[in-house]
Amino acid sequence: MASLLQYKCPCCDGAIEFDSTAQKLKCPYCDTEFEVDALQNYENELLDEQPSSMEWETAAGSEWNAGETNGLHTYVCKSCGGEIVGDDSMAASACPFCGNPIVLTGQFAGALKPDLLIPFKLDKKAAKEKLKQHLSGKRLLPKVFKSENHIDEVKGVYVPFWLFDTDADAQLRFRTTQTRSWSDEQYDYTETEHFLVHRGGQIGFDQVPVDGSSKMADDLMESLEPFDTKEAVPFNTAYLAGYAADKYDVSAEGSIERANARVRQSTEDAFAETVTGYSSVKLENSSIQLHGGKARYALYPVWLFSTTWQGKNYLFAMNGQTGKFVGDLPLDKSAAKAWTLKIGLGAGAAIYAVMWVLWLMGIL
Repeated sequence: MASLLQYKCPCCDGAIEFDSTAQKLKCPYCDTEFEVDALQNYENELLDEQPSSMEWETAAGSEWNAGETNGLHTYVCKSCGGEIVGDDSMAASACPFCGNPIVLTGQFAGALKPDLLIPFKLDKKAAKEKLKQHLSGKRLLPKVFKSENHIDEVKGVYVPFWLFDTDADAQLRFRTTQTRSWSDEQYDYTETEHFLVHRGGQIGFDQVPVDGSSKMADDLMESLEPFDTKEAVPFNTAYLAGYAADKYDVSAEGSIERANARVRQSTEDAFAETVTGYSSVKLENSSIQLHGGKARYALYPVWLFSTTWQGKNYLFAMNGQTGKFVGDLPLDKSAAKAWTLKIGLGAGAAIYAVMWVLWLMGIL
């Protein structure tokens, strides 16, 4: 049995038919007409589009030299599973992710050596001051968060990141419209023209960061950006003195999906900004081919402050290089109720005062 050939309308995706009267293809849903050759060229263009190819070389990091890890130990949090690398001074510390005690499990081993590191630029005093500023003026914040003893628990941690470099060749197709409206004595008219806009070119990406720790939420780490990678130095264990290092538990291979999403989004946004002068713009297709994609292993400086309030853990983070601070704050419900009551009483008193003045003026 012969199969029916069906074309879809580029404007509304409806099935279009050949109009024998107009000798054109016509969409019965939006009444758009097409020349047969023009629609055939559009179909051929769709068939020629290449799927995206986003592959990476993920041989990041290196092996440790003999004796290089002497004095480094691995500590594990029994509550959240956090695995932290540090020296002997870490034994008396709490987990930077959840605040619970950490336990020494033995000599550090079993992880790759980082390629590079960004040293801490802001010390603990600066981190505490930034935290105080962040908490200042928050009327509905539980008082325990503002206590000096609590703020003193902020910890400096080197967070593992995979840095992805690549060149991206992109071909994108946008569906756009231009709309104009006018009226006469009887009717209002709207005319919408539909266009296909093509964009293509190459974009280079250098050190796209994806954190290698499952304990750190991606959106939290991305909110701390940017880090100035020009200040990165070749890794040396001396930089770990006095700080903890989070041991990565997400590999470079496991970070590719996130890296691809960031590269794709940045590429599409960059080309979309060049499509101007239209009433609407919608990305219809993007084909991205990566070339020379590779990854490197790095440690970035982050000050962490973790606390628990009414059974929920709250984690705040500060970029140890720039001082940028992020984190969600809890709400003291009892304080919120009291504040709402004060506002309500204040508003009621204000309304009463206005009515009293109006009564004195004889308006009421």
